[in-house]
Amino acid sequence: MRIGYGWDSHEFKSGVPLKIGGVELAHAKGLAGHSDGDVLLHAITDALLGAVAAGDIGSYFPPTDPKWKGADSVIFLEEALKQVRLAGYKVGNVDSTLILAEPKIVPQAKKIQARVAELLGVKANQVGIKAKTPEGMGTDNAAIAHVAVLLEGAGKVGSAPNKSSRAKKQKTLKRRGRE
Repeated sequence: MRIGYGWDSHEFKSGVPLKIGGVELAHAKGLAGHSDGDVLLHAITDALLGAVAAGDIGSYFPPTDPKWKGADSVIFLEEALKQVRLAGYKVGNVDSTLILAEPKIVPQAKKIQARVAELLGVKANQVGIKAKTPEGMGTDNAAIAHVAVLLEGAGKVGSAPNKSSRAKKQKTLKRRGRE
């Protein structure tokens, strides 16, 4: 089992579409970024990479590389999922908190939840989408995402212990009077 944490932030900018969690939302401004500025997918990507100690989003997709200008953040998430699989893990669940003054996320939360679940290859009930307003933080012109992920062994690396290791654990527990 592994736990990862990621966060990202981008300022709002006129003239670009707003994408959060792979979903385009109707809003007067989008998020400025070298790619599409999807704060939620960026934070999930970093959380996944961090959980398997595989670096961060910038080490795979440097913002200085023109190749990634305007790129769809789904590409970044797919690479992070590849690294998770290579390490022998799969997504157990994801919990996220978005912090932004507008637009209101609650009306779109189920749609975002479904899209993120689809991208991660998990059920919607394995993805938490919450939103808060940045009252008093001075970040009304930005969107911020915080994400925690839990990874589970995929059956190869990190698989269930064999019988002999279970027997050793039972002996240890018995010795300690906990069985």
